[in-house]
Amino acid sequence: MLHIVNKSPFQTTTLDTCLRMAQPGHALLLIEDGIYAATAGSAAEARVRQACTSLKVYALQPDMDARGVTGKLIDGVTLVDYPGFVDLTLEYSTSHSWL
Repeated sequence: MLHIVNKSPFQTTTLDTCLRMAQPGHALLLIEDGIYAATAGSAAEARVRQACTSLKVYALQPDMDARGVTGKLIDGVTLVDYPGFVDLTLEYSTSHSWL
């Protein structure tokens, strides 16, 4: 399953809920303000690093670039572009967008 989170970890508990429900082998894609969870020094950094041990974690590069935080990407998170986003939706038969 592909879990998609677009909310900032500073504004909602969406990421925490997602991480509780995600199973080993699932993937997490951080988009829009959700990408802040994948930045070094963020309050969510430890949770995302832990998630990387059982999930494939991705962040949308255009959103990282737009917010000027690409250089702060934490280890274990893979950047994807829009075609990569599409590829992930094809790779995982089920997607869940967390609101």
